[in-house]
Amino acid sequence: MRVTLDSLVDTLKAAAETSRLRILALLSRGDLTVSDLTEILSQSQPRVSRHLKLLLEAGLIERYQEGSWAFFRVADTDATRDLVMGLVSRVHDGDPQIERDTERLSSVKRKRQERAREFFADNAASWDEIRSLHVPDKAVETALLKLVGKRPFQSMLDLGTGTGRLLEIFAPLYRRGVGIDMSREMLTVARANLDKAGVSNAQVRLGDIYAPPVERDSFDLITIHQVLHYLDDPAAAIREAARLLRPSGRLVIVDFASHALEFLREEHAHIRLGFSDRQIADWFAEAGLELEQTQDFEPRGASEAKLTVKLWLGRDRRLLIADPAAIAAARETA
Repeated sequence: MRVTLDSLVDTLKAAAETSRLRILALLSRGDLTVSDLTEILSQSQPRVSRHLKLLLEAGLIERYQEGSWAFFRVADTDATRDLVMGLVSRVHDGDPQIERDTERLSSVKRKRQERAREFFADNAASWDEIRSLHVPDKAVETALLKLVGKRPFQSMLDLGTGTGRLLEIFAPLYRRGVGIDMSREMLTVARANLDKAGVSNAQVRLGDIYAPPVERDSFDLITIHQVLHYLDDPAAAIREAARLLRPSGRLVIVDFASHALEFLREEHAHIRLGFSDRQIADWFAEAGLELEQTQDFEPRGASEAKLTVKLWLGRDRRLLIADPAAIAAARETA
């Protein structure tokens, strides 16, 4: 995307100040609150807020709300991200001020990880009970990586991102990743995990799976991992996900096959007891998607008290008519 000369000059003026460039360098490594930035920069909150206001007005960063917390991130457009990353990459890592900021940023991230550990400790028993009923997560992750392939792509969206695990494993492939979740606690976990894994090309946001706060026709890959069984209207979630795909984009769903374990409703808030291939195929068709592949992962020692994990891959039926190279790339990943 090209801009006018005056517009570019105004943008560069907004970034051309020591504290604001430090802020851009910090936000290039992940989303932060005003309190985080105040602690890292060792500046007053009014002063930090003024710098943020100028960067917002220049369109270099964005602000979003999670309950009582306001987070800031690098603006979510390829052109802006390229500009910001180009600027901050030219600052020497050994610069004393940048080194101090990085050290303080690490301290902020350690606090996040501690909150994440506390949340896991409080919920570990519940999750372990469900994990014991199905195939290990590693087997499913390996299959997902094989299914998606090794070809890089532009953008990924993980709906109901939870711990952010899928954003982590696919990070080497996408240029921009976004995770959406309705739980602020889970977003804390996801941010801590992505920080620990060194993933800087993904961000997570508070949002509703039925109305994600992202633009339509924007993503090459969308994942919905172990989320549908919590929803009262899975078909609506699939339709919304389909609207967010680019032409020939892919939607991958991981969930349970149909089962009869009623205690999961009573004790773990599952609304749906799994899904059949026919259900998913019908919902894909209604959403304009073609069901391309299914995989089953049966647990060891299968019995009526176990869960089969299913993987469904759907593809947007539209073609990028104006871009033959994109069509060829889509066929290669099929």
